[in-house]
Amino acid sequence: IYNPENFDRSLRPAAEFIKTHSNEHKTMPVAEQIAAATGIRLNHIPDLTEDHFNWFMEEFEAFTKRQELERAILKSADMLEKGEFDPVEKLIKDAVQISLTKDMGTDYWDDPRARINKYFNSGGQVSTGWPQLDRLLYGGFSRGELNIFAGGSGSGKSLVMMNIALNWLQQGLSGVYITLELSEELCALRTDAMLTNSSTKDIRKDIENTELKVKLVGKKAGQYRIKGFPAQSNINDIRSYIKEVQIQTGIRVDFIMVDYLDLLMPVSAKVSPNDLFVKDKYVSEELRNLAKELGVLMVTASQLNRSAVEEIEFDHSHISGGISKINTADNVFGIFTSRAMRERGRYQIQCMKSRSSTGVGQKIDLEYNIETMRITDPGESADQSQGGFVKKPSIYDSIKAKATVGSSGDDAEDTPKITADVNSNKLKQLLGQIKQS
Repeated sequence: IYNPENFDRSLRPAAEFIKTHSNEHKTMPVAEQIAAATGIRLNHIPDLTEDHFNWFMEEFEAFTKRQELERAILKSADMLEKGEFDPVEKLIKDAVQISLTKDMGTDYWDDPRARINKYFNSGGQVSTGWPQLDRLLYGGFSRGELNIFAGGSGSGKSLVMMNIALNWLQQGLSGVYITLELSEELCALRTDAMLTNSSTKDIRKDIENTELKVKLVGKKAGQYRIKGFPAQSNINDIRSYIKEVQIQTGIRVDFIMVDYLDLLMPVSAKVSPNDLFVKDKYVSEELRNLAKELGVLMVTASQLNRSAVEEIEFDHSHISGGISKINTADNVFGIFTSRAMRERGRYQIQCMKSRSSTGVGQKIDLEYNIETMRITDPGESADQSQGGFVKKPSIYDSIKAKATVGSSGDDAEDTPKITADVNSNKLKQLLGQIKQS
């Protein structure tokens, strides 16, 4: 960013000396050195505050970027006349990407207490509304991270995201739901059912009562927008929409739900839609960068491939498009369910990856209301023992066939249990007696 050519002609010798001295000796020269080497005396401005420095840095960055861009455009004109098109793109791109590094990172030894508190508090740990999942993640989701729920077709990826969004709204957070598959009206109708504890059939019969319930809850809940985008949209479409929402409505966006990742296209590279591995790699990286840029909770979904249809244990190989998006994501969960499970009111979430906890491989069982589509935590499925998480048996383990031997009749309860004690010495004596006889 520092180019002596951008300075006034009278100051260029001093600017050149500063650049040379800094590059060779890795430190800034003092005013006396500059005066001795160039004859130019730089005046010190007293009583400067941190705000003055911040203003100067911002102005210096904007001025330099403008100067370099003008210089690149002038050079590009000559190249275009000569038919040299490829270097033009690089010149313009380099000029636009000029920036000043103001953040020097975290000083590890400086203030450990503040650093730790920043991660756990201001870092954005937010409860998902499901205590089991919160315990598994050591508190919930964090701002600036990418969270993916993976499931097969019809497994309820959208329902899981809508339920988490509703949990956050009831906590007072505000956000947007980006849908690239369902209509805005259908997403809103499903949320109506979850919010009012009514089926969509009942809502249609009694719209007035539904309207009253929604408005009552809306007075205490956070702001919520549902926006439909066409498939093959990109991150810039989402970014511009979020900024427009914040400017026009004044909403502070706390979370973004993207339904779903596989339908987005990357901005930073031209990729064939058929190359899922590379496409999903760029899209997931851009989604995560957007989450960090805006400081929001980011949740999206992804499709499981055909090999996961008959599986009860999910791993990275079951994710459609390959492992590229898994490598980028901070938390990845598999949704294991079936029609029979949903009719019995059960959903299972399997943790496939977690960067901030040791919950990988663990499962949680949630309750599901097939009428209202509300997914809730039963409250008794996970226990804490000595501060740790005790894994609950999976649904598959609980439905395995188990053989039991018991007595029939009215007095079955009074019959004591029969236990067998196998003792090696007694067994030897018994075998000896049989041999002698």
